Amino acid sequence: MNYQDYITIDPNKRGGKPCVRGLRITVYEVLEYLASDMTEEEILDDSPTSRAKT
Repeated sequence: MNYQDYITIDPNKRGGKPCVRGLRITVYEVLEYLASDMTEEEILDDSPTSRAKT
């Protein structure tokens, strides 16, 4: 598995922090949410502009 298939790093987006590909949410934010026992659905609901394409 290549992390670059799932994570992007662009100095012009989100301050250059690693983001989930296709979403405007940082990897750090996802890990924080998961550590606080949020579900995938709750994470996406918390960031409506970050809805994954289905």
